Amino acid sequence: MIVSDMAKHHPELSLIFQALADPTRRAILGRLGSGPAQVTALSAPTGLRLPTVMRHLAVLEEAGLIATSKDGRVRTCAIVPEALEPVRTWLDEQRAMWESRLDRLEAFAVHAMKEEEQ
Repeated sequence: MIVSDMAKHHPELSLIFQALADPTRRAILGRLGSGPAQVTALSAPTGLRLPTVMRHLAVLEEAGLIATSKDGRVRTCAIVPEALEPVRTWLDEQRAMWESRLDRLEAFAVHAMKEEEQ
């Protein structure tokens, strides 16, 4: 079972989860959910220095969660919503697997209780 799950491992999924693991990056994504924003506007609420925010943005961009564009000296970031599709797919697979296991456990428990009553 574990080996077959490992065969389905996707490096992009690991990059996405790594990017989402940081609360600052999640906050940046939350802000970008309402529309594109300039890097300076994204850094202001964090209280972090601009180079630190740029490193966070680089992680998000490497994971494919955001796209950046530059117009002169102004860099603008936008969320890439379809980048979360591998996460959604993986979570759906996990949910289906656990629902199936719990259904089998429930059926076993019901069967055992009926046998005990007899």
